[in-house]
Amino acid sequence: MQKRNIALCIILSIITCGIYSMVWLVNLADDVNYLSKKENTSGIMVLLLSLITCGIYGMYWSYVTGNILDEIKKEKGIYSNNSGILYLILYILTGGIVTYAIIQNDLNNQIEMM
Repeated sequence: MQKRNIALCIILSIITCGIYSMVWLVNLADDVNYLSKKENTSGIMVLLLSLITCGIYGMYWSYVTGNILDEIKKEKGIYSNNSGILYLILYILTGGIVTYAIIQNDLNNQIEMM
């Protein structure tokens, strides 16, 4: 896992017309899998399934990721509830970029706690 600068990731995503956001998605999925210690869908598969389904799988992944991060936070005694729904709504409204930023923020916070 690697702590990433959220502002830089957003800027790179905009400058590269979304190509970097695909790389960012792969890294996010792999980091969530590492943090959860479960065998979830790999980052490359998340990207491929999102592309094949025109983003529908990305919506599903955002919802599931929110629930996984809620579980991780609860294990560490941090109250968190319904992040999956929030991530899903933000994914639909923003095309994923805000959702990625929030997920990255959660991951950065988990890295600091390690």
